[in-house]
Parts: sequence; structure tokens; C-alpha cells
Amino acid sequence: MAYLRITEENIDREHICCAMSNNQSVRKKNWLKERFKEGLVFYRSEERGKCFIEYMPAENAWHPLIADGMMHINCLWVSGALKGHGYSNDLLNECIRDAKDQGRKGLSILSSAKKKGFLADPKYLRYKGFQIADESDTGIQLWYLPFQNAADIPRFKDCARHPQAAENGFVIYYSDQCPYTYYWVPRLTAVAEEHRIPLTVNHIDSREKAQNAPSPVTNFSLFRDGRFLSHEIQSEKKFLALAGIAAATEK
Repeated sequence: MAYLRITEENIDREHICCAMSNNQSVRKKNWLKERFKEGLVFYRSEERGKCFIEYMPAENAWHPLIADGMMHINCLWVSGALKGHGYSNDLLNECIRDAKDQGRKGLSILSSAKKKGFLADPKYLRYKGFQIADESDTGIQLWYLPFQNAADIPRFKDCARHPQAAENGFVIYYSDQCPYTYYWVPRLTAVAEEHRIPLTVNHIDSREKAQNAPSPVTNFSLFRDGRFLSHEIQSEKKFLALAGIAAATEK
């Protein structure tokens, strides 16, 4: 398999693996363009499909964590027909090589005890030598792979370890790091307005906001009356079910 690095020079003409449509691709690409100057790297397979890795210095990562000197992997994703061919190893090995060349102390990445569709597979991480460094109340785990024995163990900030929202009603925090939010958040906003469901939407549009967000996963977090509900991006139907009015909409 051959791989391509997405850069400022080629991003406008190259596809990115996780975008659902042209508009979502533009939103995600704009986010990437701003991050390249902060050290973000995006590699994907030359073959079309979901096969890519996205990483950046942990000091610049859009998550409320402390992992100074490490390289943080935003996403490592290989799926569909591209799974099972060792491509994840190729991508991870390139990240390790690059991080070591930059003098980084190790890698960090988010996962969980059980596999979640939007996070790295914990079984794979353990197989590759990663260890659990910290865990939030929501079950999101911070894993790390140290290159040095004396490397500091990364950790979540308290706001990520104990997620909660200050506002009443439903509350969404989201960023443009995930293109799926561009599709779903406006739909959730519209259905909330239609059914008069109290909903506050907070767009995480800066690194400072991301690094002080009230949950470890900044792509999407849903709360209700201050209590954390989910990191899974909700469809209109699922959101209405959470609001307790799904049955009425199906009649």
C-alpha cells in the first residue's frame, strides 16, 4: 500500500477519508488547514477508503489533557475492505518514526475499555504496547506509548475526568474536527426547535476552548441538566427518544 501525506499544498484537491459530503469535507479541511501550522500530520492510503492517521503535538491537541512532550493521535482509522492487511501498523509505525525524529517522549491516544466506533480499538493498542494512563467518569481512557522509561504519564484535566455541563436542558459541545458534526448538529438543533426541547449548542472553535472542554472527547458531547449522556453523535430519532417524545413522532 502506498500512502499520501495531506498538506497545505494538496489538501484542496485531495479527498479526506472521513468526510460524508462536499460541504462536510470543506469544513473538515478548513479545520485541518489551521492545524497544519500547529504540527498536525494527516496520512492516508492512496487507495480510496477509510485508512488514515491524524496526529499532532499533544500540547496543541484539541482535548483537555496534559501530555507535554508527547505526540497525540487524534484518529487512527482503517475500516471496510482495507482492514486486516496491516495498514494500521504501517500508519502507526510512521507516526512513531516521525515522533521519535521530533524528539517526542511517546504517543498518547483516546480509547475505552470496550471498543467504540469513534475511538481506537483498545485490543489493538494493548497489542502494540500502549498502556492506560487515565480514565474519565464516562469510561473514556487516555492511553500512552512511552519511548523513554522516565517519560511522564499523561493525564486528563479535571474537567475531562469529571464531565459536567453548567447549563440546564440538553447541551451539546462539538468541534469541526469531526465532519459528521457538520451534518448532524444542525439537524438536532432544528428538531429541538420544532419540539420545543431546551437545547444549548456550544461550538468548540479554538484550541483554548477544546483544552478546557467539559469532557475528554471534544468532537461531540451531549449533556442533560448538567449530567453527561453520550459522546455518540445522535440522529434526530435517538435525540427525540432521549427527550422522551419519540413515540409521539412515530404516530
